[in-house]
Amino acid sequence: MALLRMRMMPYWYSEFAKYHFQGIPPFRAMNLEEGFAAGPESVVQSSSLEENPYEEAFTREVKDQYMAGEYLLVAPMFAGEKSRKVILPRGKWYDFYTGEYVGGGEVITVSPGLDKIPVFVKDGGIIPLMPPLLHAPAQGEKTDLEIRHYGEKPGRYMLYDDDGVSYDYERGEYSFREIIVEKNNGKEWEGRISAAEAGKPNTVGKVSFTFMTEDDELR
Repeated sequence: MALLRMRMMPYWYSEFAKYHFQGIPPFRAMNLEEGFAAGPESVVQSSSLEENPYEEAFTREVKDQYMAGEYLLVAPMFAGEKSRKVILPRGKWYDFYTGEYVGGGEVITVSPGLDKIPVFVKDGGIIPLMPPLLHAPAQGEKTDLEIRHYGEKPGRYMLYDDDGVSYDYERGEYSFREIIVEKNNGKEWEGRISAAEAGKPNTVGKVSFTFMTEDDELR
């Protein structure tokens, strides 16, 4: 888990930068996620809250799962649990580790084992990762990125970049680089990242793209 956290540093760094500059909280309650509490018509109705706790979610806060950054839904396991229910907002959601479709607008049950925290990615989600280092990159060091895309929708993400050490960002020494993933001529996925701004810090090395989800026709 510690190595995964380090791999995800480009994502977390960008999300905390958005908190600083735009006031968007990096960790949010589920009722702030579009499609979660949009009304009972958004989910299949059931007379039993045991079968469909989504119904109860409209009247009380769900406290055992949360949104992490722009695209991730985290549903931690607790002591003694071997499985748990996860309430998915409307839209399609995908397993973070495999890219497989898991559902949308419904309640699912997961049994991840002891080596994984249940994490799900919104359709079109883009997650930038770096190599699993045991320390933060040094000042001026360029870091290679693996950019993952999940789902069937085109994706867009703003990747934050500064020198990673000083407070020079307070003087404007930072940039947001746009990552776009879309289909080439409507057929094959391709990704690109905008060029570094002239005169601004550039810590991005080689960039590769991983498309985590197979097309519908292949599933």
